[in-house]
Amino acid sequence: MTWFEAVVLGIVQGLTEFLPISSSAHQLIFGRLFWDNDGGGSAFTAVNQLGTETAVIVYFWRDIVQIIKQWALSVAGKVPRSDPDARMGWLVIVGTIPIGILGLVFKDFIEGDLRNLWVTASMLLIFAIVIAVADATVDHDEQHGHEQDEQHGRKTLDDLTVRDGIFYGLWQALALIPGVSRSGGTISGGLFMGYTRKAAARYSFLLAIPAVVISGLFELKDIHGSGGDGWGQIAVATVLAFGVGYAVIAWFMRYISTHTFRPFVYYRIALAVFLFGMLVLGKIAA
Repeated sequence: MTWFEAVVLGIVQGLTEFLPISSSAHQLIFGRLFWDNDGGGSAFTAVNQLGTETAVIVYFWRDIVQIIKQWALSVAGKVPRSDPDARMGWLVIVGTIPIGILGLVFKDFIEGDLRNLWVTASMLLIFAIVIAVADATVDHDEQHGHEQDEQHGRKTLDDLTVRDGIFYGLWQALALIPGVSRSGGTISGGLFMGYTRKAAARYSFLLAIPAVVISGLFELKDIHGSGGDGWGQIAVATVLAFGVGYAVIAWFMRYISTHTFRPFVYYRIALAVFLFGMLVLGKIAA
């Protein structure tokens, strides 16, 4: 991997990780289109995501510290497990289980056959429809930019249950397929279950932390020397992913308070059509 490629892929990762447009799809497309490679490979992608997840940790630092503190106290029996922050700690653990199990069971398939641009293009299109339908479930008040709460019929994170946490986790696990989008999958699942956009996005970002961090650390042992990748390029890509990713989180959390996901749906459809065209014409390797 060249330094220029590392810079581009780091910026791409930061720009796309938190938007419902699939960062793994963009890594694959950029890699195949401009360098005729795998966008750094699945291991590089997993490690590069450590940068964007660090951005999540920094952005939600106070929340995360409070959640961990209260969760630990609940384990020690010093606070009830019904404490809101302790509950969130348990629910993040519960929601992480599906992607952990499926990621390990299907690891070879995920890192091999699924990294195919025909699959990626199909998922970009299919999940554009899924996100559009999920977005349409949001009631009239939120559609027109009003802050949503229980009295308007949508749930907040105070209403999160173990059952919903598991379903959130299953939606997140779909992101193992390039083109789905971790945020797109989990936020869509949250909207289908009746949560507000802000609540669905917040839990989506918190839920991603253990899965991405564990995956990235797990892949660190394989990436050094793989395909000529050096630690310098990886470090540059990861730092850029962090900086750009932090800015995107800050913007996105403001954006979803007053806007729909419609622009992202249109973008996914346009990208899928472009990708199908490039594949049919043989301009890009699947």
